[in-house]
Amino acid sequence: MLGFCVTAPLLDVAAKLASGSVPVGQITAARFFVQCVLMAPFVWMMGLSLRVARAQWLALFFRAALLLVATFCFVAAISVMPLADALAIVFVAPFIVLLVGKFYLGEEVGPRRVGAAIVGFVGVLFVIQPSFAAFGAVALFPLGTAVGFAFYILVTRGLSRRMHPVTLQFHTGLVASLMCLPIMIFAQGSGSEFLDPVWPEGIVWLWLLGVGFFATLSHMMMTYALSLAPSATLAPMQYLELPVATFLGYLVFGDFPNALTLTGIAIIIGAGLYMIHRERVTARQLMTERAAPPI
Repeated sequence: MLGFCVTAPLLDVAAKLASGSVPVGQITAARFFVQCVLMAPFVWMMGLSLRVARAQWLALFFRAALLLVATFCFVAAISVMPLADALAIVFVAPFIVLLVGKFYLGEEVGPRRVGAAIVGFVGVLFVIQPSFAAFGAVALFPLGTAVGFAFYILVTRGLSRRMHPVTLQFHTGLVASLMCLPIMIFAQGSGSEFLDPVWPEGIVWLWLLGVGFFATLSHMMMTYALSLAPSATLAPMQYLELPVATFLGYLVFGDFPNALTLTGIAIIIGAGLYMIHRERVTARQLMTERAAPPI
């Protein structure tokens, strides 16, 4: 999980470097194409089947589409915003998952965790306000990432029980790449700032490769971490991604959050850690109740 927290921001750095000369849509496509190519030999070496049950294709399609939208929005945001600012807004995703689980899926969620989610949203507003003033509507793109990633997590919950993580990563990259291909073809020569592809030159090829490489490496680290330890144990560690992104943003681009943004980041982290704490307390209570002898 520590490896994820270090490598995931490197994906963001590579994407931001590439965005200086390559459209956002092309960077997004490169992320999934490289992931597909990198995962293919692992599928073969591990002897995994590529067959997908007919009932799972729709969920797989939505998973790839949601991650595609989330990635596009985030790359569009960091092309002009500091890494830490954009990532802090994205960290509203766990709160969205919690609220969707309570109000749409009917999951049991206590008032304290709902309160923590509301506080987390307030923290996001602290980050969005100065970013919106400085960068305009593009500061809202990370919210698109947060919403897309939240529903991506919900879809993944069901698929991860029926597909091997490596196979799931390969098919997600493949489906998303096939979605990107016709868009890139039709956007050719359109003049669209976000979609019209260009031929990369020089070191830009390395940045595009880095986007896909670090995306694949970080997500596989997280997947295997979750297979070795409970999510409640690992979840607090994910917030280390924010200080790493802040450090890399300052080191590579000279960006550092202002006081209002830092306040918002602190509120988001505090609310997220409290929500995780309440989930642990609830889980322990349930285990105690189940272990209690009948009267």
